Amino acid sequence: MAAGEFDLIATYFTHRYPTREDVDTGVGDDGAVLQVPANSELVVVTDTLVEGVHFDHYTPARAIGHKAVAVNLSDLAAMGAEPAWISLALTLPKYDDEWLTGFANGLREICDYYQCQLIGGDTTRGPLTITVTAHGFVPTGKALRRSGAKPGDWIYVSGALGDAGLALAGMQQRQKITPDYQRRLNERLFFPAPRVALGQSLRGIASSAIDVSDGLLADLRHILTASQVGARIDVDELPLSLALTESLSEADAFRYALTSGEDFELLFTVPEAQRGVFDTVIAHAAQKPVCIGRVTNDAGAIQLLYAGEPWSLPAD
Repeated sequence: MAAGEFDLIATYFTHRYPTREDVDTGVGDDGAVLQVPANSELVVVTDTLVEGVHFDHYTPARAIGHKAVAVNLSDLAAMGAEPAWISLALTLPKYDDEWLTGFANGLREICDYYQCQLIGGDTTRGPLTITVTAHGFVPTGKALRRSGAKPGDWIYVSGALGDAGLALAGMQQRQKITPDYQRRLNERLFFPAPRVALGQSLRGIASSAIDVSDGLLADLRHILTASQVGARIDVDELPLSLALTESLSEADAFRYALTSGEDFELLFTVPEAQRGVFDTVIAHAAQKPVCIGRVTNDAGAIQLLYAGEPWSLPAD
């Protein structure tokens, strides 16, 4: 690369990022020196984006910067954690000022919104790869996990499903979508909004949680496996956007909602005894989670229902 590592860091990843009082030493030293609040546990998550696997050349650099952080904050949200710090490992095939400026802007914007400080990382040369590690806090003993669901718990999802998958299908011309809907769907794919505030509000209420990164059914199976339970899903209760329902048949809309990933909504379970508290917590939320089913005692099994009758997932 034309620019040295230290010049690159100084130019794109040092200035105008949020700063926090719990960071004693951040970017610019051999390591970060950090303070963990009393009576808190540290939650650490890591995600890697690789060109050609997680994004293609048409993905805006700003969107890549945003998403590299968002996917990690979504993991923190699923554990009920408050985001605090991120570190960045960036592998670049070449020095590209325009790309780096866009990437750094996307990274900085989401860090600023969630008050995450960039505390360090590494840059090197090679195929375009971005690895972000995010750190967050949760009160001791209050972290949400996948393993707490019990038969009778209600299953919720935080928002519309299938949009990111349809956005990709539209860009790859596998589905015909109007230009207006394609723009809306691209926002969901390129700039996902991690449900950080909701995740924190679920502490002490939800019995299990996960973020929807691989698709509703795939991620639900992680909860079922960890909790050794089953699930009944009412597909006619799935939250769907107008872009999805007006671009696809009903059956295909359900298929996208159930199987396509990258929406980064929260999927969680709430015991019957906590539903009143939960309803109070979300009473004034701009986007209210939707109940889509119930946990069963048939370990590992997922039953799909439409209007109360058995329903089968259509073939792709």
